[in-house]
Amino acid sequence: QVHLGESGGGLVQPGGSLRLSCAASGFVFSNHAMRWFRQAPGNEREFVASISNSGDSTNYADSMKGRFTISRDNAKNTVYLQMNSLKPEDTALYYCHTFLGRDDFWGRGTQVIVSS
Repeated sequence: QVHLGESGGGLVQPGGSLRLSCAASGFVFSNHAMRWFRQAPGNEREFVASISNSGDSTNYADSMKGRFTISRDNAKNTVYLQMNSLKPEDTALYYCHTFLGRDDFWGRGTQVIVSS
């Protein structure tokens, strides 16, 4: 059974940093690209970043470029999102995501609150 479990969220002051983790199980992690999305209250879910199965290729939403870094450890079946220079508008529920064939899978999310 596919499982994606996010962790690492919390309350941080503007300008601070957080590192999110997503532990995956139930599929061959190293064969699949992984993505992070986020959803703020009242907003649609939006793409944050993606990483290829090998980790050689990454993509970011424009507003995250230069502040966020996605990475993965295939030996640990885990994908990470390092978030620096956080802003109040980064407050959201952050989700891990992958596609397996025609099906997509989501974790339950981890809450990030950026506030002074």
